[in-house]
Amino acid sequence: MTPPRWPVVLFDLDGTLTDPQIGITRCIAHALGAVGQPVEDPRTLRPLIGPPLIEAFTLLDVPASRIDEAIAAYRERFVNVGMFENALIDGVNALLQELGRIGVRLAIATSKPEPFARAIVEHFGIDDAFEVVAGATLDNRRRHKEDVIEHAIESLGYPDPATIVMIGDREHDIHGARAHGLTSIGVLWGYGSAGELRDASADHIVATVDELAALLLSR
Repeated sequence: MTPPRWPVVLFDLDGTLTDPQIGITRCIAHALGAVGQPVEDPRTLRPLIGPPLIEAFTLLDVPASRIDEAIAAYRERFVNVGMFENALIDGVNALLQELGRIGVRLAIATSKPEPFARAIVEHFGIDDAFEVVAGATLDNRRRHKEDVIEHAIESLGYPDPATIVMIGDREHDIHGARAHGLTSIGVLWGYGSAGELRDASADHIVATVDELAALLLSR
């Protein structure tokens, strides 16, 4: 059998494997209300999906002294409700199954806290597809995508970077991949624009899951 183009594939979670818009934007709005910055329409918070929470709340001008409070309010709603206000991207499950069938090693590398990421992939029944689910720590010691990718690579036993591709929808995914010498693929069904991904120097950009499958499964 011809070996796969990339024997190891790292996937971002939010905006790449799942569409978490409703849950995340409502949880951010809830957190902002808790620190005295109410939001009328949570949909306006869509651009904040992807980066670590501490960065999102900084961008929203939450005072540094209240960011921990905002994060706690976010997580309270997220754990009880928001985590499952979410949907698996159409075609993702079939792609994961096909990659597994041809022997590709699969992992998740997400800025979402690792316990939440594990609960989400279990909820959607795709946990068996992944050898590793790597995420941020709840105490923010590991929150940047570069650090999460390093954690994923370590958990996989340090495969050759030339064999690994990182797939995500935001510039953080692309920059994190580049920091470790990995090939990167930007996807356009998530929360980053084509311009954002090009500016980050994504090696490939795909518009649909079918296009991603064609790229991953080509020899």
